[in-house]
Amino acid sequence: MLCGTCIAPGRFELVAAPVPQTAPDGWVLVDIAAAGLCGTDYHIFTGKQPYLSYPRVIGHELSGRVAVASAGWAKGVPVVINPYISCGHCRACLRGKPNCCTRIEVLGVHRDGGMCARIAVPATNLYPAGDLPLEAAAMVEFLAIGAHAVRRGEVMAGDRVLVTGAGPIGLGAALFARMRGAEVHLLDTTPARLEQAAAFGFEHLHAALGPDHAEGFDVVFDATGHAGAMEAGFAHVGHGGSYVFISVVQDRITFSDPEFHKREARLIGSRNATAEDFEVVMAALRSGAVRADALLSERIALADLPTRLPELAADRGRLIKAIVILGTGP
Repeated sequence: MLCGTCIAPGRFELVAAPVPQTAPDGWVLVDIAAAGLCGTDYHIFTGKQPYLSYPRVIGHELSGRVAVASAGWAKGVPVVINPYISCGHCRACLRGKPNCCTRIEVLGVHRDGGMCARIAVPATNLYPAGDLPLEAAAMVEFLAIGAHAVRRGEVMAGDRVLVTGAGPIGLGAALFARMRGAEVHLLDTTPARLEQAAAFGFEHLHAALGPDHAEGFDVVFDATGHAGAMEAGFAHVGHGGSYVFISVVQDRITFSDPEFHKREARLIGSRNATAEDFEVVMAALRSGAVRADALLSERIALADLPTRLPELAADRGRLIKAIVILGTGP
């Protein structure tokens, strides 16, 4: 099989590898149907992902079908893959937080991912896709990032929420905050992203925030991946509010402690997602509360990815979700 591999920053190739025929005890072989491309993949390509060593097979937004009956899973069952492989024994895992396991291995980041025909995955990291189309099933993971952040921020009905960065992750956070009954504002300096947000029915769209928002917001989410924007976001947190970092950057982040303290603000990190978040997303996709077809920007054949990946990494202004097609099926 051919594996979409970042050999080094700026160098992406399809590398031949044997198709796995066996899996460790408790793991399941999955034939990959679709793989989403996300900011992490573009950062890997450009050398900006802080948790990675090269070469690396990318791909962590994955759907597929069970290849061989194993560990309670029947052959052919369509599945959503949770790419966060946790140890199950550390303090975080024992407290029900496997998404921030101290020894976590994320497919496509810490270990090779699923941009290929077949991979092995722990049985506990599979969720039945049911009647979800497999293209939509490949979008569950990126949406779960936003759903998890909204849960971490404890967004409630009537909250005034600001999402900074209206890319795919920020858009996901905005969608799930709105589903909780919040008044959602989006801030982005890219007009095309604000136009896309408008297409999803968001009305409070800002290229900058003026004095009308001086009192700040109940919950602020940063999904920019930009240290300067993350620091600037502290000023938008209202008194008694919360600031949720979805973004992760290699830089140090600084803020004014007196300003932070007088607000009695909360600073919250949000990493990955849990099974609960995956279930929330799948329910939203099935109900139509989140429309997968509206999120899909482009389908790409694996053979075309060495050409398209550098192009997409260079210009993502109008991109929500590109899906690489690796297998067959609805």
